[in-house]
Amino acid sequence: MSQNLQKAYIGRLDDKKTAFVPCLFNPKELSLDTSNKYAEVNIPGLQSPIFQYVRGNSRTLNLDLFFDTYENHQNYSVKMTNKDVRQYTDKLTGWNVGYENGKKGLMDIDSDLHAPPVCIFVWGKFAFQCIIEKVNKKFTMFTSDGIPVRATLNVSLKEYTSAERQIKKADKKSSDLSKLKIVRESDSILSLCGQEYGDPKLWRVIAEANGLDNVRDLKPGSELILPPLE
Repeated sequence: MSQNLQKAYIGRLDDKKTAFVPCLFNPKELSLDTSNKYAEVNIPGLQSPIFQYVRGNSRTLNLDLFFDTYENHQNYSVKMTNKDVRQYTDKLTGWNVGYENGKKGLMDIDSDLHAPPVCIFVWGKFAFQCIIEKVNKKFTMFTSDGIPVRATLNVSLKEYTSAERQIKKADKKSSDLSKLKIVRESDSILSLCGQEYGDPKLWRVIAEANGLDNVRDLKPGSELILPPLE
């Protein structure tokens, strides 16, 4: 099985506290999901609502990673005497109690970050900066004394983009981007128009986009769409 598969690597993006984990990967297909979030806006006089773009969602990469310490050791950079495949799989999901106790996996919380680390998946020229969202681990082969030597991990990776990079990509101060506002007790449509558009007289833009009959009836905690100016 392993002779037909190529190496891929996954590890921390920021530094080398955790060595990159080699795995066997040569998919027939690669699933990369992308989606956007829209809000339905009811406009008086229209038969059906219009769709208002709210935000994009992170891309998700789903794949199966294979680990094999039985068939031959030449698939890995260092020849090992320990055939337990968990020495690789646990680097992703976290170490089992009593096995390499004290080490951190890529899904464990980093004490400095107070969160799991940002990772990168690399296969040839393909690189995907991500966090590990979910892993389903299946051991498929064992030695006579019960040591797992082959495993398949179904992995879901969520693309990670830093806040700084997103701010550079999109001008958040411009009114050409739709926004979603959580209403506070002190908010009014006039004050929101002044903050967003620089002119309280444009209150009808928000009222029509949200289907408001009574512009004074803003409920704290509710969501308001702040549409772009045409």
